[in-house]
Amino acid sequence: MIDSHCHLADEAFAPDLDEVVARARAAGVSAALCVLAMDEPDEAARTPQIATLWPSMRFAIGIHPHQAGRFPQRTPAIATVQRALQATPALGAVGEIGLDYHYDLAPRDVQRDLFEGQVILAGEMQLPVVVHTREAEADTMRIFERSGKRPLYGVLHCFTGTARMAQWAVEAGLYVSFAGIVTFPNAGELREVVRMVPLDRLLVETDCPYLAPVPFRGRRNEPAHVVEVARTVAKVKSMEIDELDAAVTANFQRLFGFRNTTGSD
Repeated sequence: MIDSHCHLADEAFAPDLDEVVARARAAGVSAALCVLAMDEPDEAARTPQIATLWPSMRFAIGIHPHQAGRFPQRTPAIATVQRALQATPALGAVGEIGLDYHYDLAPRDVQRDLFEGQVILAGEMQLPVVVHTREAEADTMRIFERSGKRPLYGVLHCFTGTARMAQWAVEAGLYVSFAGIVTFPNAGELREVVRMVPLDRLLVETDCPYLAPVPFRGRRNEPAHVVEVARTVAKVKSMEIDELDAAVTANFQRLFGFRNTTGSD
């Protein structure tokens, strides 16, 4: 099993990181993508410990839309991202990046500018993107169409969008990842989206320490709980969990395997 998006370097895991990793491994979670926050020294300091505890871990770093207000000028911001990417071990992706019009913690024009710049940078570095989009579907698609090269290369993480957005993503070449929300009783529409996403474009994740799935809802989430997400997705897809496991593992390896980050072959 794979957790395609977790925040394992978050302070929430600092007291018992080794136990969290041990529980994930015991649950059969063989690998994960750890998303790092830009310019957070404590998270950077925990990265070597995570890499040692979990050698198959991949890492991603980028400017989240909530942080965009701290990087109002595009050129120096993109240079900062590039330096951070080059310093990140076991690099798997640029992210998470994107747009968030729900909380609007940064000006929308700055969010759009940095998102576009990071999509272009990811293309230059031959890296996939991990995309956060909330109440910003039209602008997300528009920026990808303008700045990305087809087929697009990345994943819409913790997907809660419309069937139209999911269909566009699949046709454009992106993967679609589902988190614990898909297990919630009132998430019937989201489960319908799961049903329509092709198996070879599907991923599962925890987004931990947030969004714990049923039956862990209300507690701190952790990578071991991705099994519950996978169990729900497999049920929706009318398949055995082992079959789903094999598919999402292959998808993860195809998308986040080690890649050349110099921009040349």
